[in-house]
Amino acid sequence: MNKRTMIVSLVVALLLVAAAGTVWAGGGAEREAVYPSRTVSVTVPWAAGGGTDRVARFWADAFQQELGVPFVVENRTGGGGAVGHSAGARAAADGYTITMVTFELATLQSMGLADLTYAGYDYILQMNEDAASVIVRADSPYQSIQDLFDAIEANPGQVSFSGTAVGGVWDLARVGMLLEAGIDPDDTLWIPSEGAAPAITDLLGGHVDVITNSLPEAQSQLEAGNLRALAVMSDQRNPAFPDVPTLKEQGIDWSGGTWRGFAVPAGTPENVRQVLVEAGEKIARSTEFENFMADAGFGIRLRLGDEYAEFVENEHYTWQTIIREIGF
Repeated sequence: MNKRTMIVSLVVALLLVAAAGTVWAGGGAEREAVYPSRTVSVTVPWAAGGGTDRVARFWADAFQQELGVPFVVENRTGGGGAVGHSAGARAAADGYTITMVTFELATLQSMGLADLTYAGYDYILQMNEDAASVIVRADSPYQSIQDLFDAIEANPGQVSFSGTAVGGVWDLARVGMLLEAGIDPDDTLWIPSEGAAPAITDLLGGHVDVITNSLPEAQSQLEAGNLRALAVMSDQRNPAFPDVPTLKEQGIDWSGGTWRGFAVPAGTPENVRQVLVEAGEKIARSTEFENFMADAGFGIRLRLGDEYAEFVENEHYTWQTIIREIGF
């Protein structure tokens, strides 16, 4: 082989290697563009067996069926939701960790539980919202929300409320309602409880005057006629409780309650987010999801992408104002 032939052969070889590299890189890019291609971790900031966990596991199964890879729930509990929410936000922004974020994300920083805000996430979809309600015993003298407000103003420090721990979602919903009505929340008593169930027991036993929690949580006692709901803190009436008026119908421009949805770490590629949004919307509009939520007593509220992000941002500033005003 002469020198010229050797040079030509070398050039051809280099071109073949370059072409092969291009094909391999292209194949790699193509493979990377196909999301998801491996197991996705679903971070849940609350304990196994609870409401958020139940919803998350339904969605993990549904996403797996829709997208063809395992979605595995991981419960990261502690710190009033701070541990799980923080872990989800710190994960790699590649779509392989998604987090079921809840109402508490909007309050973690203001409550001093974590240096984390809505900005730590990009938002996929919200699928649940359960408004707070105002509930009294069937024999209570309060026949309307205005009756209750009048009693508070006439007897500061005498009317007692319960529903959850101090600073929990139902406590904050109460505070927001009273502030909107022009009533100092300190003119009421808040009796802490471990949740809605013990608060309902205390209400039935006459140990508190009013509870604030979701209507589904008190459904059995409402249907039995042992309790009455004076109002629900939502924009529209709950179809499952059509006789319960909203606060807005009664002149109080306030809504509040808890919610759940999926988010991914801030900076997750748009194409990855779009895959999750499209799959999520399909699942959220399915009969299977509607039946699951109805059986569990959870409310459905669908917000996608940017709409959900805007909602969470508004929640952050709304609750920040309330928390600072009341001094939690």
